[in-house]
Amino acid sequence: MKRNTMIWFAALSVMVLASCGKSGRPEFGDNEYPVMTVGIQNAESETSYPATIKGVQDVEIRPKISGFITRLAIQEGQTVGRGQLLFTIDNATYVAAVRQAQATLNSAQAAVNSAQAQLATATLTYQNSQQLYNNKVIGDYELQTSRNTMNNAQAALNQAKAGVAQAQAALTNAKEQLAFCYVTAPTSGIVGNLPYKQGALVSPSSNPAVTTISNNSVMEVYFSMTEKDMLAVTKTLGGSNAAVSSFPAVKLRLADGTMYSHNGTVTKASGVIDPATGSLSMIARFDNPEHLLKSGGSGSVVVPHVNSRALLIPQSACTTVQDKVFVYKVDKNNKVHYSEIKVAKQNDGKNYVVTEGLSVGDKIVSNGITKLTDQMEIKPITPERYQKKIDEQAKSMTAGDIVNGMKK
Repeated sequence: MKRNTMIWFAALSVMVLASCGKSGRPEFGDNEYPVMTVGIQNAESETSYPATIKGVQDVEIRPKISGFITRLAIQEGQTVGRGQLLFTIDNATYVAAVRQAQATLNSAQAAVNSAQAQLATATLTYQNSQQLYNNKVIGDYELQTSRNTMNNAQAALNQAKAGVAQAQAALTNAKEQLAFCYVTAPTSGIVGNLPYKQGALVSPSSNPAVTTISNNSVMEVYFSMTEKDMLAVTKTLGGSNAAVSSFPAVKLRLADGTMYSHNGTVTKASGVIDPATGSLSMIARFDNPEHLLKSGGSGSVVVPHVNSRALLIPQSACTTVQDKVFVYKVDKNNKVHYSEIKVAKQNDGKNYVVTEGLSVGDKIVSNGITKLTDQMEIKPITPERYQKKIDEQAKSMTAGDIVNGMKK
């Protein structure tokens, strides 16, 4: 029973303290409000940009020849290595062409052998005729005839060798055409869709491609940054080239809202602003060792922003009216003044970065502002003293005080 009472008392305490927070400040019985002095601090924020994920190398696969698919050696989503067989094209015609080219080459080689034999015979005949001519057995006519026969035999041999070269080229071409029937992966990666099945007719102009191989060891994430944001980064980092090379590491928020475990590096930035969108195209690279990222996926690139000279104030010191932000400035006479300020859009959920309306050294009420009115005179205390009084008041409250507070 004692334990249940304690639990009930603790629960009521939390409720009353929460109620005090909603009303703006605890009941101190005085006119004390926490006042802080605005100063320069480091502020960190981030901006998200919609992004599209692609493999660092997406290769569309099409055959170099036309034909019917006789075998699919892969499946969608399969990991393949460079040179691995993907599919085959009907090769009967190309096998026959290779055989014919080989036969032509064999015939041409035989012609070379015959021409070489004829040249050897003609050369020997000429040499004998030369000796007979020197011994004045035959005349000029006979010697010239043997010389012409030898020259003709040499020309025939040259022609036969040219025929061999031509036949060899034809055989090489036929073998190459046959090799085109076996389509292999030009790079390692993941197999995409397979819109064509076994028996389908494909060609070099097939649309869509037979498949796509995506190298997803590293992924490229495409996003667009607004001109205003890019100008801010460029000014901070010192020039457009420096903006890319010195760009801070970026993060990737996946489609399910979780944050990707590896940071990315911005590698490319368009030098031209799209007039239709007022933005620049950017590319960031992310390592993908777990192969979690898939080509064609989506997400958001998260770009951090660090401001080393920010006027940072707590959101508890501000009130918002129709998208306008106001604070209570405190003058030297401890009177408060309801003043509009402007803050950066990016924030951490606890503080605002002031862009206009406040200066270093200004004093503002940091909490409990809902009971303030313009020109009201207060008793300034430090935020630490304010928190201490809250803690003291919470400890001193009795169960009856809690019940009464709830009734109020």
